[in-house]
Amino acid sequence: MKSSNPIFSRRGFDRPAGAGSAGDHLVNPYAGVGGSSLLKESPTVRLTTMTMDDVIVRTAATLGTVVLTAALSWVLLPVDQDALGRSYGIAVTAAVTAFVLSLVQTFKRTPSPALILGYAAFEGVFLGVISDTTSTYVAPGVIVQAVLGTFAVFAGVLIAYRMRWIRVTRRFFGFVLASATGFLLLTAVDLLLSALGAGNGLGLDSGGLGVVFGVAGVLLGACFLALDFKQVEDAIAYGAPREESWLAAFGLTATLVWIYLEALRVLTILRDDI
Repeated sequence: MKSSNPIFSRRGFDRPAGAGSAGDHLVNPYAGVGGSSLLKESPTVRLTTMTMDDVIVRTAATLGTVVLTAALSWVLLPVDQDALGRSYGIAVTAAVTAFVLSLVQTFKRTPSPALILGYAAFEGVFLGVISDTTSTYVAPGVIVQAVLGTFAVFAGVLIAYRMRWIRVTRRFFGFVLASATGFLLLTAVDLLLSALGAGNGLGLDSGGLGVVFGVAGVLLGACFLALDFKQVEDAIAYGAPREESWLAAFGLTATLVWIYLEALRVLTILRDDI
């Protein structure tokens, strides 16, 4: 079963179709690369294969870069009402740069810490400017709520996954993939209609429909997290090379950014309607 996260699926964080049910034969995609924890471990193998500690440390470094650059952009690039166009221009440029870096890393054969941290830095600039603008002119105080909400979703999904309340199966994967496809198509149509001058597009950024769409985005992000946890768990079990932990950090960071933006959308709409 391949991950819905392209960062993971490009790097072999997957299982063969049908894996996961009783009696399935697990095929180790890392056999002969760095050893496998499915086999008897040796001290050498433990030093060269990916562990949960590696994932935690690199995820902390990647998220820390996002938070640091977001804070710096908030302080050093204050939003001026007379130059909102410039602020949005900086945000869009940072977002596009982050997207390009993520694509380059996705199609690379090996993880690149420089690319991943560069992605995190530009993503942080984008989030910092957007968050500053939202907090200053749209919904003061909503940023703290969005951050707390994001980490609440992360903690909730992690607990549910560890307790096996969420079971990642082929059916679950298919549901998430279909939902993500529909979500992205609706977003694209909404943006296209807005660009063509059709008012508020499909109305996904305001009113009750906007709230429902944003909540759906948060739930979809939570499903991505469950898939990401599964792929990390499998990679560790397979004995993935230690460098793959950078890819795990990359994927988890991208998912958390998604959840934060959707949470920010919902909270902003709710604040506007009060």
